[in-house]
Amino acid sequence: MTTMTDTSNAARFREFKMPDVGEGLTEAEILKWYVQPGDTVTDGQVVCEVETAKAAVELPIPFDGVVHELRFPEGTTVDVGQVIIAVDVAPGSGDPVAEEPAAAPAPEAAPEAPKGRQPVLVGYGVAESSTKRRARKGAETAPPAAAPAAVQAELNGQGTAAIPEARPLAKPPVRKLAKDLGIDLATVTPTGVGGVITREDVHAAATPEAAAAPSAPAVAPVVAEPEAPVQQGARETRIPVKGVRKAIAQAMVGSAFTAPHVTEFVTVDVTRTMKLVAELKEDKDMAGVRVNPLLIIAKALLVAIKRNPEVNAVWDEANQEIVQKHYVNLGIAAATPRGLIVPNIKDAHDRTLPQLAASLGELVATARDGRTSPAAMAGGTVTITNVGVFGVDTGTPILNPGESAILAVGAIKLQPWVHKGKVKPRQVTTLALSFDHRLIDGELGSRFLADIAAILEQPKRLITWA
Repeated sequence: MTTMTDTSNAARFREFKMPDVGEGLTEAEILKWYVQPGDTVTDGQVVCEVETAKAAVELPIPFDGVVHELRFPEGTTVDVGQVIIAVDVAPGSGDPVAEEPAAAPAPEAAPEAPKGRQPVLVGYGVAESSTKRRARKGAETAPPAAAPAAVQAELNGQGTAAIPEARPLAKPPVRKLAKDLGIDLATVTPTGVGGVITREDVHAAATPEAAAAPSAPAVAPVVAEPEAPVQQGARETRIPVKGVRKAIAQAMVGSAFTAPHVTEFVTVDVTRTMKLVAELKEDKDMAGVRVNPLLIIAKALLVAIKRNPEVNAVWDEANQEIVQKHYVNLGIAAATPRGLIVPNIKDAHDRTLPQLAASLGELVATARDGRTSPAAMAGGTVTITNVGVFGVDTGTPILNPGESAILAVGAIKLQPWVHKGKVKPRQVTTLALSFDHRLIDGELGSRFLADIAAILEQPKRLITWA
């Protein structure tokens, strides 16, 4: 997962690059350094904590030595492939200041990275250097965007005479969005780091009047003073959009504009479910695990999927296919200090009730501690979001990208309810199911939601329908 590259003083100094910690992420913010220059480090020791677009991750160093230099301060967003720390693996063998310049004048040395980010494979970025190279004759006339291509052409022995037109830089989801909207990426003006085209750029290109509006570059003030203190009596506060919050925004916009959402609601008497929760808390087989209404709701959803397997699918736009999944990776939306994340329980359909309870408890605890890994958030098929914990009756949730349905669970409240011909106080909640109408038509969605409600009203169906 981690990579390293020798510096000019290869036998002594080794550099550790920002790795791709999961699923093609392109950048991460350094949250905290655990070491300082002069500290001794050992292979496998955690040297820093970084936040990606999905989670906070601790990075271990893959070799022994003494920290020579930290390339970036805390709070800096670093591209994957950039060197973040240099380590002296042979301390005491000489003064590094006297040794390093020796290799600097060599014209054949690998050129340093241009100011704009060069797209790189994991671990193969071009290291930044504090030593500036003299500009090549005529280089100042080349467009800035062509610099990475020129460097690569020179490395390949082709010189700079013939540089093919660069392919627009964009992540696969952004390319898919552009295809869906009929936008040619070559006509889109990129605003991302290093000339990368973002979802916002594609949407701006789809609505030219919005792109031409003077308010479009609104991110500039955010970047200008990210650490500016809040003045007493200030009328507004600007917060940089990055990390998990940025990923959430992009994912929700992408989901809302690509999947046609339909939301249906049902209000259900869950009195018997609440009684079952109370009984399970006293069951010795459930000792050591947390039992709550969410556990029974999750199990009810899994049973309903078994009865309506067509719900558990994904839309493959590239191949124009509906891909039905024969497994359920159950996502649980979790509010954390870093924002909303959706880790999932792998193969939840195979788990017994005690196993499901243990998995839910571990998932929630890990999310609250900010230790959810990117892998834990990948591959979900359906999601539950429990808005009831905030006292909210229900909502219209947006699908987690790549999933077919999401169930919102409202607050469980004591309400007057007609039960056996009489109005009685009963425990009642409202469920809201949003689904992708390309995959799930109204009949299937209604049947699926009705099955969940029927189980919660009569929990014994967990046995008879399972």
